[in-house]
Amino acid sequence: MTDISLSEPDGVDARAYRRAMGAFATGVCVVTVDGPEGAVGMTVNSVTSVSLEPRLLLWCLDDSAERAGAFLDGRPFSVHVLEADEADWADRFSRGDCRLSAEEIDRAETGAPVLKGALARFDCVLHEQIPMGDHQILVGRVDHFEAREGAGLTFFRGRYGRIQEGVE
Repeated sequence: MTDISLSEPDGVDARAYRRAMGAFATGVCVVTVDGPEGAVGMTVNSVTSVSLEPRLLLWCLDDSAERAGAFLDGRPFSVHVLEADEADWADRFSRGDCRLSAEEIDRAETGAPVLKGALARFDCVLHEQIPMGDHQILVGRVDHFEAREGAGLTFFRGRYGRIQEGVE
């Protein structure tokens, strides 16, 4: 195992910490919401199931994200688990073009904008918002979900990958 140590004795080197966290493979999701100027999306890899009853999930939002305000207004949102061939969505919503046109979306029963596609989708209303460090933890109550078969998009050490169902 390669040693990735801290470079500053009195604190954490942010890049070294980020590299170390990159050793944890994650799924890739896009969260969508209606912002003041229309529907927007944001790529996240911090989605976690919290509870089965009630159905709750959480994801983390950087306080400094330019789209943070849209997600902090308490509007319904949808979490989309991306399929292996949807890395273009992950790239698009991680920076740059985050707005969605009416032609690109459908609407969930909650009213949240939803992407056409994705391996799984969770339509949520905000259950709780918890400030934590330089992020907000957003806990959503899942009002509706759907999923289909397919390979999932993963992120590991700064690169996309895929995982198939039934892989041992």
